[in-house]
Amino acid sequence: MSNLNERHGSQSGQTDSKSYEQVLVALRRVIRATDLHSKQLSKHVGLTGPQLLIMRTIRDLGEVTIGTIADHVSLSQATVTTILDRLELRELVYRVRSTVDKRKVHAHLTEEGAELLARAPLPLQDNFIRKFQNLDQWEQTMIISSLQRVAHMMDADGLDASPVLDVGSVLREDGWQAKS
Repeated sequence: MSNLNERHGSQSGQTDSKSYEQVLVALRRVIRATDLHSKQLSKHVGLTGPQLLIMRTIRDLGEVTIGTIADHVSLSQATVTTILDRLELRELVYRVRSTVDKRKVHAHLTEEGAELLARAPLPLQDNFIRKFQNLDQWEQTMIISSLQRVAHMMDADGLDASPVLDVGSVLREDGWQAKS
């Protein structure tokens, strides 16, 4: 029996190999789907996923501070400010200092920003959210636990991440250049 195991590998060794390969393939599929959607979004409306998420947040919450946006999209205020800088250069958003509390700055969509947002495809995660919410609670908990474990195994626990499926850096260049 030991000769058979030596020639063909132990049953548990084969299963382990296939198991981690299945995990890596599944992760790669998620990354690929996210990448393809990000490219489609950039091609159709010239926005990144995080830019779209921030613009949707401004639309949905109305007059909103940078801190509130940051909390809502799970990004740092500095990251949100940098994204807003780019959107403002493109004249898709504008910021106004509060007349009541001068320390606060509110973000608003421009008319052009609202029109662009109306034409933008739904974020990839919208379909995921609908399907995820249809799962039983135990399945949702199992998926959350498993993905958190995977993130930990990839040393990704402390990375800045928003609840938007997008690849690359949140602050990556989007290919758009400011007007001279």
